[in-house]
Amino acid sequence: MATKKITSLEVAKLAGVSQSAVSRVFTPGASVSKKTNEKVRRAASKLGYRPNILARSLITGKSRIIGLVVSHLDNYFYPEALELLSNALQKKGYHVLVFMASKTSGNIDDVVDEILDYQVDSIILASVAMSSNLATRCTSAGVPVILFNRTQDDNRLSSVTSDNFAGGKKAARFLIAGGHKRIAYIAGWEGASTQRDREAGFVKELKEHGISLYAYEVGNFVRDEARQAARKMFTADEIPDAVFVASDDMSFAVMDVIRFELGLKIPEQVSVVGYDDVPVASWPAYDLTTVRQPANRMVAETISIILECIEDKETKPRRIQIDGPLVIRGSARISNK
Repeated sequence: MATKKITSLEVAKLAGVSQSAVSRVFTPGASVSKKTNEKVRRAASKLGYRPNILARSLITGKSRIIGLVVSHLDNYFYPEALELLSNALQKKGYHVLVFMASKTSGNIDDVVDEILDYQVDSIILASVAMSSNLATRCTSAGVPVILFNRTQDDNRLSSVTSDNFAGGKKAARFLIAGGHKRIAYIAGWEGASTQRDREAGFVKELKEHGISLYAYEVGNFVRDEARQAARKMFTADEIPDAVFVASDDMSFAVMDVIRFELGLKIPEQVSVVGYDDVPVASWPAYDLTTVRQPANRMVAETISIILECIEDKETKPRRIQIDGPLVIRGSARISNK
């Protein structure tokens, strides 16, 4: 036999409040007294009442669902950042739907089509880009798009990143100060704005000190490819005495090759600097000097932009770059000055 569905009116009668008061209790951010909240929730629990979120979305025009597209869950930075994003959105009364995209640029049209079918209030793209046509469709649908840890040349899209260019300069400045002469770079995926900006800042700082990049390989933000890049780079006749790696995730693979396959000492023979400062970077096994991506601040800015865009469709897109410090550990030689 079908179970009778409990209505908000029945909850209101049992709690001795108005039906609108019940609605406010179950509407995130709505104003309601502590006493009323307790009375309504006791009554709802006793009756087994659950609010109909889908019905409410038809009335308000807001689903309170955020679509999140991500492609790099095997990179240590993303599970942490996405957990922070999800928790922060849930506290604001939003639910997160996660969709997977290709690890390279890929074609996310089908993914975004599916997201739009859920009538989402906003879309976050974590390290994936979207075509101009797709951006136009989202704009036409009134769905704001925020790029997280990626940017692109489309002034309709907001973005939040660390200051990758400045981070690259900090890595170069640190290695130069440590007296290194043969400084190399292992790049991430060259189509990513984060990779391009880290490399550009790094190379610019080297040039400003009269130093040319000694060696260059591409790891594509993939551990196996980073290992191959390290093998090629550090089996040459004369190897680099320092390497900046475009992500911590790749740095760990590079360090393993340098130490355990090639028998070189870090930092005595080779200094290694990464980018992200994921939790593993501080483990004694790696003790990695790295540029920190301030995930908490990046998430806070992303949430702020999302809420502004949802509340006011006329909100202008913003591009936020957040400076992160160089965290010095034991993987690179330090200046004696």
